[in-house]
Amino acid sequence: MSERVSPLDASLLYLDGPTTPMHVGSVELFETPGEGFDHDRLIRLIRQRIAFVPRFRQRVKEVPLRIGRPVWVDDRQFDLTYHVRRSALPRPGSRDQLNELVARLMSRPLDRERPLWEMYLIEGVEGNRFAIVTKTHQAIVDGFSAIDLSQVMLDSAPNARMTTVDAWRPRPEPTSLELVTSAVSDTVVHPGAVLDLARTSVTTVTSAASQAGGKALRALSSAMFVARQSAASPLNVTIGSQRRFATADLRFADFRALHRVAEASVNEIILGVITGALRSWFQARGDHVDERSELRAVVPISTAGPIGGAASGNPVAENPVSAFLVDLPIGESDPLVRLRRIGFAMAQFKDAISLLGAEAIIGMAGFGPPTLHALGARLAANLSNRVYNIAITNVPGPQQPLFVAGSRLLATYPVMPLVKNQALSIGLTSYDGSVYFGLNADRDAVRDLEDLVSALPEALRELQEAVRSGGLP
Repeated sequence: MSERVSPLDASLLYLDGPTTPMHVGSVELFETPGEGFDHDRLIRLIRQRIAFVPRFRQRVKEVPLRIGRPVWVDDRQFDLTYHVRRSALPRPGSRDQLNELVARLMSRPLDRERPLWEMYLIEGVEGNRFAIVTKTHQAIVDGFSAIDLSQVMLDSAPNARMTTVDAWRPRPEPTSLELVTSAVSDTVVHPGAVLDLARTSVTTVTSAASQAGGKALRALSSAMFVARQSAASPLNVTIGSQRRFATADLRFADFRALHRVAEASVNEIILGVITGALRSWFQARGDHVDERSELRAVVPISTAGPIGGAASGNPVAENPVSAFLVDLPIGESDPLVRLRRIGFAMAQFKDAISLLGAEAIIGMAGFGPPTLHALGARLAANLSNRVYNIAITNVPGPQQPLFVAGSRLLATYPVMPLVKNQALSIGLTSYDGSVYFGLNADRDAVRDLEDLVSALPEALRELQEAVRSGGLP
């Protein structure tokens, strides 16, 4: 029988809406090799690698009357050329033109009648480059047991050859009667299934508290922190369906140098720079900022290894993520004090129940039968609106070059989705000596996104100058 969609993935499917499509994306810039790179070459590569990600040939099928969670079924009409598309910029296409195209692509929802992903080859980028833009629903890539197609496309050498014998034959699709029978059977055989998530959460919290011993008080503090409503913010407004996208490049060596001198982690340095940029941006916009002003960020931090997992022969490696809720002190004028406060906040929650951030909040929608998923997903989205103001994701990548079919990857920018009433998300990836920022925003609510991009290097320089002029207080 077909595999049933997990409660969390079902929640993400039901969170989909005209203004909140739940797909994540990436923008990867490549150097065009001497022999060129075209759509046919990309199609051939994906045909060779797609067997490593079987979910990318499956679609979601609803159970009649929604008496059970949807199931994954093989797409018997799977058409790779529908999913892998070709576009171009007027040569020489600038970074701004590429970002505008990305914003428009990411604004469009995925087709729910097909496997939930798309890929675009963008030709004509200035500097003899091309871009590959991916768009993948979060239900396909959960971050723990699955990976994105773009990962298995990456190699550690330009001449790598990794193929698989692809004898894929789509399995027959279950009939409506079979889907209903299976859903009823699951309910009869596992009547407590709807409580599994609750029991798991309670067990996890209880285990954490018992094992932590003296850290139980911290765990309680973390739970209270999550329950506390976040402050009002200009970023928490009604959003529309259209997006703006912008990018920034900073040197990874600058963050490492600050890490050694300031005795703070690279993650803390990055958050300190983002906090300084947000502070300057808000002030330039005329938004109210005083010494007590804070923005609460949910910060899922990946502890995964290199993003080119396919090259190591293990394309299905786990990608563990820890999520922290951190109050960013945008009202603090001293960059060193901001950094220290961020470090203190991270230390307070890293040993406690910090996972009451993104995963647990969204997972709340896993309670109850699927007919209540829509309500549960809305509850999760509304709760997140009150709990945090902005999402910031930070994924470490390898510090050596990667390649796609012989073409060198020059830069990689994440595109993180927006949820209801949240107008900005920031993603960043460190790769091959640089830190690449991708900023996704509501088109109408954040018309000055480029000003925030310009504030990032300025905030880095401000922190560098403060470190050079004196030690941490």
